[in-house]
Amino acid sequence: MTDKASLKIAPDVLEMLHEGVGLNTTGEVFRQLSTSIPEISGSPTESAILSWVVFDLAMDIDELKQGHKILQVEAFNSEKKRSGVLTKMNGKKIHAHWKGAAEMILSMCSNYYTKNGNIIPMNDEERTQFEMIIKDMAAKSLRCITLVTESVEVSRKIEETGLTLLGLVGLKDPSRPGVRAAVQACRDAGVDVKMITGDNIFTAKAIAIESGIIKPDEDSNNAVIEGVTFRNYSDEERMEKINTIQNG
Repeated sequence: MTDKASLKIAPDVLEMLHEGVGLNTTGEVFRQLSTSIPEISGSPTESAILSWVVFDLAMDIDELKQGHKILQVEAFNSEKKRSGVLTKMNGKKIHAHWKGAAEMILSMCSNYYTKNGNIIPMNDEERTQFEMIIKDMAAKSLRCITLVTESVEVSRKIEETGLTLLGLVGLKDPSRPGVRAAVQACRDAGVDVKMITGDNIFTAKAIAIESGIIKPDEDSNNAVIEGVTFRNYSDEERMEKINTIQNG
């Protein structure tokens, strides 16, 4: 199977994307017959990313798994917000892959891939540009996932620094129908609605606005707060700010 999108990407980069998504996932791709449409299962995030590489980047999951051996798996860590895998192509290279929260994964990168397959050292200006892309995605209520990779000479623990940025993926996670009306109904009844999420603070703010928890013209500096900031408050500060915080 070949797709136009896959033809625009260098073969080496396409191979890395297939590995980084297809082998570093808790989702499943099932095809009953060689001619049937693949069925994808898993969490919404895993299913969305797998759908992208299967249908847009022409990944054949059976061929991929037959051609690679998994050497090490790092299950998703809710604190570090990432999962990883160390894989070896049959008789060839060993690659490490990480996938996770964009801003955290980006900090682990020293280089980035171009779509032509070149690996470029990441300078401060380019890092800032990637950070702005992530913030822009988050402001549009997209959950931004970063894929990174590394080629290693021998089998060893997956490194967490000096990696190469492979791609940024923006996922739309729309609110269920009726959420905005339900939030308003609660407010009309005197219930104070607050949203707690593990998302990037910019994504959290955008979703809160979409859901009607925060008004677009409302001062969100006090209404939106990251959990790490709240945990560092004293008990007195928490009680003082709890009524103004709507989202975190």
